[in-house]
Amino acid sequence: MRKQRRYISNKWTKTVALQMNPQLRSYIPETRKMNRDSLLAMLQIHGMVYVKPSCGSLGEGVMRVQKLQADPPAEMNRSRQGRWRFQTGTTVRAFASYQHMYEAISKYTRGRSYLVQQGIRMLKHQGRPFDLRVMVQTNPAGVWEVTGIAARIAHRGKVVTNGSQGGTIHELDELEPFKAAPEFIERLQAALQEIGLRSARQMRRSYPAIREVGLDIALSSDFKPWILELNTKPDPRPFTMLKDKQPLNTIIAYGKALGRTYNLRATKARAGYLEKLPQTSSNPAAERNTVPDLQSRQPSVSATEGSQYAANDCLIADDVSPADR
Repeated sequence: MRKQRRYISNKWTKTVALQMNPQLRSYIPETRKMNRDSLLAMLQIHGMVYVKPSCGSLGEGVMRVQKLQADPPAEMNRSRQGRWRFQTGTTVRAFASYQHMYEAISKYTRGRSYLVQQGIRMLKHQGRPFDLRVMVQTNPAGVWEVTGIAARIAHRGKVVTNGSQGGTIHELDELEPFKAAPEFIERLQAALQEIGLRSARQMRRSYPAIREVGLDIALSSDFKPWILELNTKPDPRPFTMLKDKQPLNTIIAYGKALGRTYNLRATKARAGYLEKLPQTSSNPAAERNTVPDLQSRQPSVSATEGSQYAANDCLIADDVSPADR
């Protein structure tokens, strides 16, 4: 049965499958099944984590949870006082104790299965965090190929980058950290291609029917790539927003060969635009005068709890629109 499955929606199942590849483990944030104890333990280790539904899409239900090192100033808005806090959408709630915060989070999760993932402090474009969607498909010859890379920038005040949550789509060379370092973009694209192809091949080892995947990859402040999520029925609509239409044309052609028909109508995502920045704006890559060697990095391995596939997987697709479900 598992060999016949083409679409895997359970995030825990996919995380475990990727963790089986030793060369991918260092790019996967520490992830655990969420309960009262695991959330507290992860906050003690990382300070900031993301809580997300095991079965979900479009960035719905994702929360950022934090434990501050010190109490905020007394003059701060009362709703934001307290060392324990979480954000959903644009709403931030703060609590004096972990117990009270967990009870409030439980009202959102309502007994459903959730994961807690190590928080990555992502690079930002004009003050907004961004991640990178990497599309990987088998071409008509059956060979894995990276067919597109697009940047997704979070809506102001939100913690997710999904276009369905108001995010904007950009070309890589439009992003603030990369503008003055075109040689870095070439290095980055090579690293993303390697991670994308390795991830696709690994998923196919566990699920041979898989023919396309979409990875959401964040870059931390030290330019290290992190695989936030992998989708087995990826949404190509971010690529409709790019000026360069070649990736979209390739994605559609390969998808057609795979028997997929895409809904390309984007209702909330927007094409990115460039705001005029002050001349004093700094560029991290340019300041260092070096290009980070992404492919040679050997960061510490993040351990993932458990080794068994989820017995009860989700039935909905990964990140297709509600109309497509």
